Amino acid sequence: MPAEPFSAVIRAASRQQHTEAENSAFMADMLGGRLGVAAYARYTEQLWFVYRALEEGAAGLAEDPVAGPFVQPELLRVAALERDLGHLLGEDWRQRASPLPATARYAARITETAAGWPAGYVAHHYTRYLGDLSGGQVIRGIAEKTWGLPHKGDGVRFYVFEDIANPAAFKRDYRKLLDELPVDDLERQRVVEECRVAFALNSALFAALGEAFPRTA
Repeated sequence: MPAEPFSAVIRAASRQQHTEAENSAFMADMLGGRLGVAAYARYTEQLWFVYRALEEGAAGLAEDPVAGPFVQPELLRVAALERDLGHLLGEDWRQRASPLPATARYAARITETAAGWPAGYVAHHYTRYLGDLSGGQVIRGIAEKTWGLPHKGDGVRFYVFEDIANPAAFKRDYRKLLDELPVDDLERQRVVEECRVAFALNSALFAALGEAFPRTA
């Protein structure tokens, strides 16, 4: 019987953590229209710190045999986040931006893996970018409707992958890269565990945002 594709192993092993992150109280309240645009802006600001760590880390991994194939310019999100934050918070947003402690821990873990463990970095790359290409589109649509943000414009550009014409095909190719990850079985298990870590860090971020923005109605 052929071995299960590694991308399927990762997805199955982290399903519970993924579901917990998606169903956090903060995300449910924000997507349910029970929070104001300030909560969405703060969430976007926290994503900027996370993606800055991801993309600064990617710069040193482009030629790495394990992580390098995943470093694809079509995915880069920091510039889009910066345009969104300028729209949501004003042009001086950088002077006021601050990471929540949970965000700082998340970003630090990404930086740590990028610096010394390329396969671990792949775990974080996968959990973020493939999620953006999937569930992120739901967030974009709700944000446009709830807070009157321009369709695929400033405020929601993070979710608009202009350089990916066929997201479904792109995700298939991405999963193929995971299936062909050039590491042994023990290292693959470590990658699975790091995916769980990534989802736990993301859940902690949602919990912190939930404390900062409790439901108002």
